Amino acid sequence: MSPIRPENRHRYPANWPDISLRIRTDRAAGRCECHGECGRGTHTDRCPNTNGGQAYGTGSLVVLTVAHLDHTPENCHEDNLRAMCQGCHLHYDRDHHRQTAAATRRAAIVAAGQLSLEDAT
Repeated sequence: MSPIRPENRHRYPANWPDISLRIRTDRAAGRCECHGECGRGTHTDRCPNTNGGQAYGTGSLVVLTVAHLDHTPENCHEDNLRAMCQGCHLHYDRDHHRQTAAATRRAAIVAAGQLSLEDAT
């Protein structure tokens, strides 16, 4: 299970560990459920990575995580959750991570009393 950032922990339901375990073990049977939606371009059928095994291509240890397809931790509906190996999960979330990192940087600049170049014109 991927670590939850402390600042986001309140967004997950109290029973998130149970939900995550059920998705990873009961539904996914320990195997990544990605069918290429991660955008890695390495598989078009179901990803072959299994929890605790060696990742194809890299040989690293596979850690099965649960992705929120809409990037909203509060939405734990079965259709919004997908068991993904860490590689697929990171690639799936990459654009979302870029956007939130940019927003965090902008907020820090504003909080420090600095103006962005766009604001200065």
